[in-house]
Amino acid sequence: MSVRSLCLLLLAVLSATAASAQERPQEPLGIAMEGYAYPHPVQFLALTWEGQDVRMAYMDVKPSGKANGRTVLLLHGKNFFGGYWRATIQALTGAGYRVVVPDQVGFGKSSKPALPYSFHTLAAATKGLLDTLGVKEAVVLGHSMGGMLATRFARLFPEATTHLVLENPIGLEDYRLHVPWQSTEALYREQLQATEEGIRKYHRTYYVTWKPEYEEYVRVPARQLLSGEYPRLAWVAAATQQMIYEQPVVYEFPLVERPTLLVIGQEDRTVVGKAKVPPALLPKLGQYPELGKKAAAAFPKATLVPLPGVGHIPHFEAPEKFHKALLDFLGT
Repeated sequence: MSVRSLCLLLLAVLSATAASAQERPQEPLGIAMEGYAYPHPVQFLALTWEGQDVRMAYMDVKPSGKANGRTVLLLHGKNFFGGYWRATIQALTGAGYRVVVPDQVGFGKSSKPALPYSFHTLAAATKGLLDTLGVKEAVVLGHSMGGMLATRFARLFPEATTHLVLENPIGLEDYRLHVPWQSTEALYREQLQATEEGIRKYHRTYYVTWKPEYEEYVRVPARQLLSGEYPRLAWVAAATQQMIYEQPVVYEFPLVERPTLLVIGQEDRTVVGKAKVPPALLPKLGQYPELGKKAAAAFPKATLVPLPGVGHIPHFEAPEKFHKALLDFLGT
C-alpha cells in the first residue's frame, strides 16, 4: 500500500470515529455530578436542613503566590457550579488569596433536598462553612444568582464581609413587578420538559460571541437530564427559581455597609422568567447598563466597572479585564 493510500485510509478511519462520537448518546451524569472533575479537591460539610441530613460540597484552595492572609468566597450562579470559577481561582490564589468555593445546597456536587429554598438559609449555611474552616472574614464575590446571595450574606453577616463584589448579578430589579407569577409546581413541570437544545439556546443568550469551551456548561445539565434522579433536580431548579422571584434583594442595597464593586457586562439582558414577560415590556427589562448605574447609586460605597462588548459572564468572556478590576478593587 502506498503512503498516499495509507494516509487516505487513516483519514477515513478518523472521520468515521469522529462521526461515531458525535452520534453516540451522551453518558448520563448523576445529579450530584459524581465522577465529574473539579479543578481542585472537593470536600463536604455535613448539615441538617429541616430534619434532612445534607452535604455541602466545597473547594478550599490555598494561595499559590505569597500568602496575604485574606480569603475570597466565590458564589456561583443558578445555572452553574463551583467548578466554573477555575480561572478566577487561579488569578486570586496567584495573588496570594485563599479561595473558598462552595456549591450551594441544591447545586453542583451538593445534596439536592426537595425543600423550599431561601437566600437566608443558603447564606447561613455558607457562614457555617466559613466558621468550620476558621475563616472569620472574607471578600464575598457573587455572580448572577450568587450576586443576590452575596448581597443577603453581606446584610446578614457584615462582620464576616470585608468587601462585596457583584458580577452581573440578577436581581438588580424586582421581577415581581413585571414577570407573571407561577406556582412552584408549574415551574417544576416546565423543568421536566427541558431538552439539550433548549439548554443550549438559553446559554447562548449569556454571551456576545459563542466559543466552543462554553459547550461544557451545556453538556453538564444535558447529561443530567438523562439521570434517573432528574425529577428531583428539576424540583430544586423550580424551587430556586421561585426563591429568586419571591425574595428580591434590590431594596437592601442602601443597607450594605461594605465597599462594593459592580462589574457589569454591558450586553447582558438577563431577565428571570423572560419567556413569560409581555413582548411590549421586554425592552424595558434586563437593561444592565442602566441597572448597573442605579445599583451603584444605591450602594453607599460602590465602584462601578462597566465592560463594553461583554455579556452575562465577564469571568468567561473578558477574564483579564474582570480579574484586573477585581484585584485593583481589593488593592492587590
